Amino acid sequence: MLHTALASAAALVALAFSMCTFERWLARHRPHELAWSVSLALFSLASAALAAGAALGWGPVAFRLFYLFGAIVNVPFLALGTVYLLGSRPRADRCAVGVVVFSAFAAGVVAVAPFTASLPRNELARGSEVFGPLPRILAASASGLGALVVVAGAVWSAAKVRRARVVTANVLIALGTLITGASGLLNSVLDEMTGFAVALVAGITVLFAGFLVATTGPRRAPTPPPARALPGGSGEPGRVVAPTGHATTVRVGVDRA
Repeated sequence: MLHTALASAAALVALAFSMCTFERWLARHRPHELAWSVSLALFSLASAALAAGAALGWGPVAFRLFYLFGAIVNVPFLALGTVYLLGSRPRADRCAVGVVVFSAFAAGVVAVAPFTASLPRNELARGSEVFGPLPRILAASASGLGALVVVAGAVWSAAKVRRARVVTANVLIALGTLITGASGLLNSVLDEMTGFAVALVAGITVLFAGFLVATTGPRRAPTPPPARALPGGSGEPGRVVAPTGHATTVRVGVDRA
């Protein structure tokens, strides 16, 4: 019951954060916000699969979905957001093509990969226990390289960018990535499903905090329009229309001697 509640909470939190970030992308069309929206949506799907496996028992469909969305394709999209945030647009666009192609290939591999052992119904199996080498290689390379890009982006921004908002955002995103990847450490203290669920809830929350810092800039006060002088004739008082809409009487022109 606890497993299902934690996994469901992680799915709902990730979904809400994904919708919020996607709304920002719709308003501003910044590509890093779209990449992060996709990453959060994948976290939500992985958490939903975890909740389904905890509540109904693990079957092939639930485990494949959890493994694909939770272990392979989510971190590359997270790293893609970092590349768009810190790198050049042409280079990031090429990386986006690579991430999409890799994700499609990984989806095909996970969908058809045979199980090397039967799935335990009430426990979350490790990939090494039920999958052959190719799905595990894809998971290790995607998670490892993606996390490396995110952490390297945080270090690079701290050393080069020197803007507090960008540095803080990347540090939070890197920390959230490390938390979501720390389920193996939690498994040594808690059991598998609880460890994954706790890591997902905590990591997703920290990730979204980083997204908010990265996408929320300081507000600038609006510049008031200049005052308009209404002609009053030479030596005659005229009116200046102030930005507030009130008229002030002044003298326009040259006084006659």
